[in-house]
Amino acid sequence: MSTAEKAIVYATLILADDNVDVTADKLEAITKAANVPVEPIYFSLFAKAFEGRDVNELLLNVGSAAAAAPAAGAAGAGAAAGAAAAEAPAAEEEEESDDDMGFGLFD
Repeated sequence: MSTAEKAIVYATLILADDNVDVTADKLEAITKAANVPVEPIYFSLFAKAFEGRDVNELLLNVGSAAAAAPAAGAAGAGAAAGAAAAEAPAAEEEEESDDDMGFGLFD
C-alpha cells in the first residue's frame, strides 16, 4: 500500500472518529494539511464508497458478513454429509495400543 493510499484511509478514519461525513473536500483538506500528495481520484472514490455509510459500524462488523456466508455453506454441507452418513454406517477406526508393540511408554 502506497503512502497516498494510507493517507486517504487515515483521513477517512479521522473523519469517522469525529462523526463527520466523508466527503472528497474534507479528505483533500486533511491530506493537504498532512502534506501528503494524493491523486485526486482517491478523494472521489472514498467519498462515494462511504457516502451514507457509518464507517464506525463497518469497522465493528467487519467479520460478521464474511463469517455468515461460510457458515451458511457449511450448514448445507453438514446436512449433506449427515444424509450420506445415515445411508452408510461409518467404520470406526480402532486405536492402536502400546500392548501390541510389546512395550509401554515408561518401560
